[in-house]
Amino acid sequence: MRADLRLSLTAAVAAVALAATTAPALADTTPAAAPAVGIGRAVTDDAQRGTFAVTAWTDAPQAGITTVSARIRQGDTVLADIPALAPETGRDPQFVNTFRLPAEATLKLVEDGGTLPSLGTYAIDVTATDSLGNKLTRADAGRLDFRLRPDLVSFGVGVPAWDDRNARPQGNLSAVQPGSGDIVPLPDRTVTVRRDGAADEALRTLVTSAAGDFTGEPYAVAGPGDTFTASFAEDSAEVHGSVSASRQVWEYKPLRATATAAADRKRALNGETVTVTGRLTDPAAAGAPLADQPVRVAFGPQVRTVRTGTDGRFTAKLPAFAGSGQYEWEVTSGDPFLSFNRLSGPLAVPLESRTDLLGASLSADGAISVTVSLRARYVPDITQSSVQLEQSVAGGWKRVPLKEIISSWNEVTLNASGRGGWYRVRHLTTDELAESSTYSFRLVRNDTRIVSLNAGPEPVVKGKDVTITGGLQHYWDGAWRAYGNAPVVLQFQPKGSRTWNTVASGRSGSTGKVSLRAKAGADGSWRIHCFGDYRHFNSPASAGGDYVDVR
Repeated sequence: MRADLRLSLTAAVAAVALAATTAPALADTTPAAAPAVGIGRAVTDDAQRGTFAVTAWTDAPQAGITTVSARIRQGDTVLADIPALAPETGRDPQFVNTFRLPAEATLKLVEDGGTLPSLGTYAIDVTATDSLGNKLTRADAGRLDFRLRPDLVSFGVGVPAWDDRNARPQGNLSAVQPGSGDIVPLPDRTVTVRRDGAADEALRTLVTSAAGDFTGEPYAVAGPGDTFTASFAEDSAEVHGSVSASRQVWEYKPLRATATAAADRKRALNGETVTVTGRLTDPAAAGAPLADQPVRVAFGPQVRTVRTGTDGRFTAKLPAFAGSGQYEWEVTSGDPFLSFNRLSGPLAVPLESRTDLLGASLSADGAISVTVSLRARYVPDITQSSVQLEQSVAGGWKRVPLKEIISSWNEVTLNASGRGGWYRVRHLTTDELAESSTYSFRLVRNDTRIVSLNAGPEPVVKGKDVTITGGLQHYWDGAWRAYGNAPVVLQFQPKGSRTWNTVASGRSGSTGKVSLRAKAGADGSWRIHCFGDYRHFNSPASAGGDYVDVR
């Protein structure tokens, strides 16, 4: 700043300060009124760079924008005069007061029938008028980006195959010309290609041909899933923008093989080893074996990858363990470039089970009833089971025929007939549950019998007494002995009937002798019967009586 101007400015400031202390200001200090019409920034449409949009508004009450015009210029030279921009329609708030160059007025190069001499950027001047006549012109409201927009017209990585496991990035880089929308190649441009996730792998640069085509050196790929990205960016007088495209190796040409496989068992207990064997051959080579090829063998959550031998055969050993009960082995290819149909087969691993004795009884008439609880790890309730009652016979266990089996959730009741002994309940191995059994338990009762049965006199006069005598014995300490002071009953079976009717009761003597009397009313058989207690069986129901003729 010049010294004389600095001194003048200092004096002026001092004078104003002195005047403010001595008298009120008399000059008119009302600021100039702001223009009623406003114009925003003009923005090029990136999809079609021959058009643009601008916002315009008015603050005048009860007024609205009536006309928005524009002109495109380069320096002082006006290249296009646009009398009216069209207002945006629709209810989207972001387009309120927005005006756009109509599609039919899209700016083009001279060679395309337009007025713009070349690609580049141009100034946009905008004039807006409201309904009250208020008017505003904004010079350089925006810059028209009239340059090529780059586009990766195509990008791919080829189709890796069994005998050529490489991806080959290739494609075409072109650009969209503003106005006409023509696609023009971008020659001698550098496109970068990278493999996603490979931070330690250097970017590769590819140069486009005269047609915009590019092809890169091959990338070795392990299989489908590798992803490659091509990128290009430029900001020059002719081209502006960036573009990228990603492609994944999803298509490939594997070798189609023939596979066979089998497991050495369909059921394995916890800890046992399951062996799966198979063979790979090449049908296109007359069934020749495929050597040194990876094969995935899975059994539940376990996976083993093994390789085929020179004869194409493979073997995998997997331990079985009790988990969810049912499994399936499967064989699949361990190489994405080697394909064959999935092979599988059933393989059950029974869960560890537990059979607990809840109760056991042996009734006086030889009825056995045993109730057990059946449990399995990981399974809260079991509604089906395979259990049997077994009796110890001659140092081994023999299955006892069942009359009835009742299953209710985890409880199972077995009903059978027997004369006592050592028993157990065993759950047999199934695909669902492994074998388990209760501890051995003993059911004990002593047999009883009537000996020397006699009814008399015979014949007997009707209405007279019949005396029935006999001896009651029980099997005790390995021998038949007298069973004294035990309750007995006298039973009669009329001739032609199968029913025994109790007609009298009594007790055996101290030596086991029994003597009971009854009136004779009809021909029939008489017998003495003993109903067992908690230590004794009933005397045999099949025992016949002594027949007496009544006259």
